Amino acid sequence: MGTMTVRLCRVQPLGCVLAVRFLALVLWDVPGTRGLDNGLAMTPTMGWLHWERFMCNTDCQEEPDSCISEQLFMQMADLMDSDGWKGVGYEYLCIDDCWMAPKRDSKDRLQADPARFPHGIRYLANYVHSKGLKLGIYADVGKKTCAGYPGSFGYYDIDAETFADWGVDLLKFDGCYCDSVEQLADGYKHMSLALNKTGRSIVYSCEWPLYMWPFHKPNYTEIRQYCNHWRNAGDIYDSWQSVKSILDWTSFNQKTIVSVAGPGGWNDPDMEDNFEVWERPLSNLAWAVAMVNLQEIGGPRSYNINVASLGQGVACNPACHITELLPVKTKLGFYEWTSPLKTRINPTGTVLLLLESQTV
Repeated sequence: MGTMTVRLCRVQPLGCVLAVRFLALVLWDVPGTRGLDNGLAMTPTMGWLHWERFMCNTDCQEEPDSCISEQLFMQMADLMDSDGWKGVGYEYLCIDDCWMAPKRDSKDRLQADPARFPHGIRYLANYVHSKGLKLGIYADVGKKTCAGYPGSFGYYDIDAETFADWGVDLLKFDGCYCDSVEQLADGYKHMSLALNKTGRSIVYSCEWPLYMWPFHKPNYTEIRQYCNHWRNAGDIYDSWQSVKSILDWTSFNQKTIVSVAGPGGWNDPDMEDNFEVWERPLSNLAWAVAMVNLQEIGGPRSYNINVASLGQGVACNPACHITELLPVKTKLGFYEWTSPLKTRINPTGTVLLLLESQTV
């Protein structure tokens, strides 16, 4: 089997407004292998996730049509229904990071940003369900999400109950801001059990191995016992080099990851974006990285990427100093392997970076 990414384009200012991700599979060949015992993800999960196109855009005043908001997800639900995506199996409409309010409510529950989601997540879930679709949501195993919103550490049970109460059908659980690999693993296990205890069917999407690889080889047999699918590598972007790097990684690690995948548990190769990233190794373990905005119209676009995916995954492992060389030379600072990197690029423009490896 293989991996497929489908992009739905419409002629309007938003450009490609529906980038559909096939949360997919690498080959599986072990009959009778069992994954998380929740009866879900018997086939790879298919749907749409907002990060590919809209990132962490929370500026609804300046960009009301492309900010992370209730309006955006209702629009996407309409498109998935009316344009036929639901009919061919793309059933999950997934919220990524940046949907939350900066703080929990008075009862320690997560809450949606009240300005951008005025009716709350339960209202949005009901709307998505009315279209015959399912709603996915994002949270983080650590103390904060990757974008700095409240994490689930210490709140796994209450967050699972909250998601179930809202009518959520899938949880993407990221791995930022953990103090140790033990805390990371324990958190992923705890949330898996907490979701099952709610009694609601919620697909559990983990990023456990992605954050484990810098320290030691993940135990995929254990991960499969708790997760419906799991992320192995950094973000994919719009470049054959990027896609090829994921294929190369998969080929190199197939003895580890192939046998564990199958109904109920799948390898997740991530998604694509509307930028190209070009890389070249330099001397002294340094890398040159060029990021190109492929759009020809509109204003500058922000582009977020995990530094773990740059330089074939080794440039910033475990850390690096990053300097912007073009269009203006600027020292961006020190980045760890799990850090996000944000740049702003003009249409058809290029940002050139120098990544210098550091030990910590």
